[in-house]
Amino acid sequence: MPRTPANAGPDAPAGFWRRYAAWSLDAVPIAIVALPFAWPRLGRDIATLAAACERLSVTMASLLADGLMSMRPPRLLAEQWLRDPSLRADVAVLQSALGALLLPPLIGFVVVALVYGVAFERSAWRATPGKRALGLAVVDDAGRRIKAGHALLRFCAGSLSWLTLNLGHALAALPPRHLALHDRVSGTRVVRTAPAGMPAWAKAWLWLQLCAVLAANAWAFAALSHAMQSALERALS
Repeated sequence: MPRTPANAGPDAPAGFWRRYAAWSLDAVPIAIVALPFAWPRLGRDIATLAAACERLSVTMASLLADGLMSMRPPRLLAEQWLRDPSLRADVAVLQSALGALLLPPLIGFVVVALVYGVAFERSAWRATPGKRALGLAVVDDAGRRIKAGHALLRFCAGSLSWLTLNLGHALAALPPRHLALHDRVSGTRVVRTAPAGMPAWAKAWLWLQLCAVLAANAWAFAALSHAMQSALERALS
């Protein structure tokens, strides 16, 4: 009698992209609930970050203009810029402004995600709403429903996957068991309870995210280029 492949049938290991699609679905309501953590100072922090970016672009344009007029070799210019106190100070201000903008919503997101993830994964669903929509469930090594303490351990172990610059998450792409780092640490598995193959709407959701990321990068590049060009023109005038 032929053996059933490990990635076929009910309760088969869930693949990476299906897991990511489920996580990104869950991230939307979590972010909405976490937004009030940052809302009171959001406008001020954005304005501070914009001012820091403008200040850094002016300093970089000034250094670039000086370098063009001095005709120094690129190596010497790079060494001069790395030692320049004004550039280092502007970078420090930018880092501080970015941290002030991102830290409150990040803390709020983690707190809400903790309650959300533990509550749903230990429930009769064995899954968050995003995982349930994609036909996924979280179980222990024996395939049983996890308890609250186990779900909490799994969530805390997830920090290791983030701290490894998402390499821990990328382990979920490796067959045959598709275990992320936090799965291995917590002794849990994400299994597929639905037929193989991503639903069409889930594929569309992933493509929408890719388009959004590309559009955001294009906008950021265009905005940075415009700021640098304006600052350089002012420095050369």
